[in-house]
Amino acid sequence: MRLPILAATLIITAARVSAAEPFIIVQSTTSTQNSGLYDSILPEFTAASGIAVRVVAVGTGQAIMNARNCDGDVLLVHAKAAEEKFVADGAGVSRSDIMYNDFVIVGPHDDPAGLSDAKTVSKAFDKLESGDFVFTSRGDDSGTHKKEMALWQMAGVDPTQASGTWYRETGSGMGATLNIAIGMNAYAMTDRATWIAFGNKADHKIVFEGDNALFNQYGVILVNGERCPSVKAEEGQAFIDWLLSETGQSAIGAYRRQGQQLFFPNARK
Repeated sequence: MRLPILAATLIITAARVSAAEPFIIVQSTTSTQNSGLYDSILPEFTAASGIAVRVVAVGTGQAIMNARNCDGDVLLVHAKAAEEKFVADGAGVSRSDIMYNDFVIVGPHDDPAGLSDAKTVSKAFDKLESGDFVFTSRGDDSGTHKKEMALWQMAGVDPTQASGTWYRETGSGMGATLNIAIGMNAYAMTDRATWIAFGNKADHKIVFEGDNALFNQYGVILVNGERCPSVKAEEGQAFIDWLLSETGQSAIGAYRRQGQQLFFPNARK
């Protein structure tokens, strides 16, 4: 029996279907939803398979927790270590790479911290920690937050010791965190797809990008039906197989916003 889905989550139905038609629930990170990717590719899968996809878009940490609670059939997120643990713990059947993009740091147009001059993301974070600048963090155990904390660790900085001063944890999603950063004339880290699709950039821009450490891999996992008997394993696997197929990978690669490709398919053949 599925546990109730948290009221704070947002469910999006990819296609209008009657209650009698098959559907699966995908626990997902927010960036794939906010970027518009699902609106682009899911109707194609539903047309080909007859299976509708209902997406619960939350931070990666919450999506993984929901999937552990049997509130979904497929998990699609971007925190590889946490995904591998999900499978190792028996909560998922197997994990596959599906696509990637990267993280970027955005900030005021005049870039008062001089992050654009940094050679590495660690140096960029050093500049933030040593100056009188504000950095807004999601602080919500999302995939973006997990990555951010790993990057601070690489830089040898524990920003949480400065919580409430130059380091502000919003406890909110990426859109809300970006809005706060812009309102405070502050810096923030975001995935590139969300930034491209974000509509309230004001005078903020990407001030640091390109470091290999900012690589952002997405993975897809079938929830383990032996642990969660409610899982629609056949339909969920059909969706995963489509995402990993040439057709699904082409659909992902073809998606554009403002003329820019947001996700780069890299499923292993």
